[in-house]
Amino acid sequence: MQSTALIIIDMQMDFCAPGGWVDQLGEDLGNTRAAIVPIAKLLHRARAQGLTILHTREGHRPDLSDLPANKRWRTRRHGLGIGDMGRHGRILTQGEPGWQIVPELAPRANEAVIDKPGKGAFHTTGLDELLRTRGIGHLLVAGVTTECCVQATLREAIEHGYAATLLEDCCAAVEQANHDATLAILRAGGGRWGDVMTAGSALARLGA
Repeated sequence: MQSTALIIIDMQMDFCAPGGWVDQLGEDLGNTRAAIVPIAKLLHRARAQGLTILHTREGHRPDLSDLPANKRWRTRRHGLGIGDMGRHGRILTQGEPGWQIVPELAPRANEAVIDKPGKGAFHTTGLDELLRTRGIGHLLVAGVTTECCVQATLREAIEHGYAATLLEDCCAAVEQANHDATLAILRAGGGRWGDVMTAGSALARLGA
């Protein structure tokens, strides 16, 4: 139990709240919001059992100096890009309301928040050092979106030598088909990119 951490990926206003980036792009916000209640239940149980909990936020500096030009260009192809003004401030920009984690899943003071400029939580962050300092060898991965930042973090964890489990009922994609396809790919890999299971099954394995 002490060597396992729960990492909750990018449950931010821009991805999961009315008026956020996903909502403004005209997508079905119900898909990403569907992860909030299951993750809240998971958090309650994990906190009660004393599990190490981490949160991530994708976002860029206010001057956008850490935003690659191609990333900004690609996001603007959808009509509203990173750094542009949205209903919750500038999209995925540090310090803006839309960059914050949704209130339902707000981190506690003793829970680390990893701010990342990329998709994977290990890229140009101190996550690896933090985990090794705390003796963590296994990550339970939840959050949004399944096919992007969640999967990227899962794969990075494996590359860094960690065991990793994707919690299928505690992650979501903007489009359900992408969520389903990602789970199918990970299962087809036979565990080479980590395990896929429900939160209940994963916690039961830990005796939580």
